[in-house]
This record gives sequence, C-alpha cells and structure tokens, in this order.
Amino acid sequence: MNYIELNDNNKMPLVGLGTFLMSPQQAEEAVDNALKAGYRLIDTANAYMNERAVGRGIKKSGVPREDIFLESKLWPTVYTKESAVDEMLERLGVDYVDLLLIHQPAGDYIAGYKAMEKAVKEGKAKSIGLSNFEGEPLEKILEICEIKPSVIQVEAHPYYPQTELKERIKKDNIHIQAWYPLGHGDKALQEEPVFMELAKKYNKSSAQIILRWHVQNENIIIPGSTNPKHIKENINLFDFKLTEDEMKEIDKINKNKRYYIPRPELVASYATMELDPSKDI
Repeated sequence: MNYIELNDNNKMPLVGLGTFLMSPQQAEEAVDNALKAGYRLIDTANAYMNERAVGRGIKKSGVPREDIFLESKLWPTVYTKESAVDEMLERLGVDYVDLLLIHQPAGDYIAGYKAMEKAVKEGKAKSIGLSNFEGEPLEKILEICEIKPSVIQVEAHPYYPQTELKERIKKDNIHIQAWYPLGHGDKALQEEPVFMELAKKYNKSSAQIILRWHVQNENIIIPGSTNPKHIKENINLFDFKLTEDEMKEIDKINKNKRYYIPRPELVASYATMELDPSKDI
C-alpha cells in the first residue's frame, strides 16, 4: 500500500474501500474481505446506514484497529447536534475515526465544521475534511476554519478530473479523495481506447489502469465493490507505473462530464432529509 501525508502530518492510504449503497450485510462482508486482502482504508457515512456493519466487519477481520484508517461523514441534519460524533463512534464501535468529513454543503455546515474541530481537540477524530464542497461553500470553510481540511471528497475520474479544484486547494496542501473513481461504472469510460491499449500492455484491466492514473495523480480513491475478486483487483495497482506520456494521453479524454449534478435545490433538500436510524443495524 502507498500512503500520502496530509497537511496535518497524518498519513492516509491512497486506496480504500467505499461502502456507498451497500446494505449492512454487504458492507460487513466487503469490509472483512477488503481488510483481509490488504486494504487499510475504509470509508462510510451516517447516510449510508451501514456504520454498525462497518464496525462489525473491522472486528471480524482481526486487523488491529490502529492499523486501519477509518473515515465517516456527518449528515447535515446532525451538524448542530451535540452528541452527533459520539453517536457515530458508538455505531462504529470505535473510540475515534482517522478522518471525519461533513457530507454536504447544506444546513448549518459552519456549525458542522466547528463540531469536527472540537472532535479533533477531544481526540475523537485525527483529521477532518469536506465532502462535496466546491466554490462558495468551500471558500466559507477556508475563511472560518481553525483547523484546515486535510481532504476534500468529490466526484473525480478521467472524464471529470477536478483540475480547477485541485489547483485551488494546492496552496493549502489539501488532497482530493475521489468517489466514483471509475466514473460510476460507465462502460464508455472503461472502453476508451487508451485504457484498452494500456490494459493489454500492462496485463491489467481497464479499471486498474484508471485507478493507477488516480494514484499517480495523488488522488485518494475509494472504489466500492462487494465482489471479492474485484476488491482484490482494485488494490492490485502497485506493481506497475504509467509513463508520463501515458498519463498525458489519459488527460486528453477529459469531457468535463460528471454523473452527479449538485443542483442547488437538491443540495438544499439535504438539510431536512432526516435519516432513519432503524436501518443502520
């Protein structure tokens, strides 16, 4: 596994398992399989309704807690809730998370960020960051923060490489964490000629070529899979390296195409979208 040093001097694995859209049973099994396959980064969120299952998967794997980089996200409806972080830790069955993010730029996200800074001071989170923050909401956080975000988790892939955002956050040494690193499983992306050719050259899959492109761009990636075979393949990225020319060829397929469109009315609706705790079993 390759690690990256964050702006708070904590180290984070470059490749991890995402658990978005996984049922509790799927998440428990996938986390167990991933950790046994060598993963050391696990990503979840309040809104995924599988934090308890992620905690069970960690325990089942037998991998020591201190060897695992665990991250979760606070949902907008709990940004002002005093007990939100403690309740999250209870669901996960841990004393701290390695990275805590606020999930959406909706509701009182300033209060949410302040709550995360408090969690760092109390030893309940080692690093903090943002999810889906760009533009004005990002600028507001950077204006008021006492502890800089170390990671921004956003959609990023060769069709939408987040070039402008990466340039904006470079001076603060904030790292991109890519969700949908494979373009939401878009077949057209994986069948781009450049990936097909490189897959043959390196005896890898197109998906592995795309994930290697991320790694060499220092994007932290969290591909999600419940398939044990794919879980193993998604981390098998460190026995080859793309050339500088190959990286440039991949950069040419940028289509400025994103799969999730953060329309203002949609993002605003998250502030009142209550979560059902009975589903996180």
